[in-house]
Amino acid sequence: MAANDALFIGKVIHRFEKLPSTNLYAAELLAKSRPAEGTAISTFEQWDGRGQIGSGWIAEPGKNLTLSIILYPAFLPVRLQFRLNQAVALAVYDCAEHFLGRGVTIKWPNDIYWQNTKIAGILIQNVLAGVHIQSSVIGIGLNVNQQIFPDHLPNPGSLSLALQNRELELEAVENRLFGALEKRYLSLREGRFFALNETYCQKLYKLQEPARFETPDGKAFYGAIQGIDETGKLIIHTEQDGDRHFDIKQIRFIHHP
Repeated sequence: MAANDALFIGKVIHRFEKLPSTNLYAAELLAKSRPAEGTAISTFEQWDGRGQIGSGWIAEPGKNLTLSIILYPAFLPVRLQFRLNQAVALAVYDCAEHFLGRGVTIKWPNDIYWQNTKIAGILIQNVLAGVHIQSSVIGIGLNVNQQIFPDHLPNPGSLSLALQNRELELEAVENRLFGALEKRYLSLREGRFFALNETYCQKLYKLQEPARFETPDGKAFYGAIQGIDETGKLIIHTEQDGDRHFDIKQIRFIHHP
């Protein structure tokens, strides 16, 4: 098993059998103290986990990674906060790719896919101070050994399913994730925004492939993802309107081949 060779991510870790939400626990910890940067909160069972736009995160107890990490990216202006999303998404991508090889992508803004199945979700909650980020709670749910999912989930997957039901040691996956996150975070701290953005865009799910989308008013259209802009909006090229820019609440995929 690979040890956690990160310098600070996951060096301090609070482990629980059950928690409503690791992000909530981390936020409460921040409200009354200043934990060391890289402090992680992990639980075997979480019953009130959240994803993007209020969606839930459902994970079988003891089979997956459900954790949150506390960071202090005060070097990052608020206007560039999506760069943190990119660094974290790439870290989870790096971890998944280590175990799965080809087929891993990032579904904008920060879900991790293997082929057409969702294997990980990320929820980042920032506390802002003026024009900079004061603190961040990085919530990550990574499906590792779960093989059976509720019927209402549209396209769930896991590392184990991608590996034809081979089980992985959770601690080994966790250590790999901590190392990947530290590497990407340090690149962000060093100001390597262009390289992070370029790599992130190269890994996007359905990049430059025809796909079907829907706006909140129910209008569906076809387009092809071109990348993202500086603020993190998705750029979709359509034959009728050319390039269009969408925020997370303005667009959703409705076609998974």
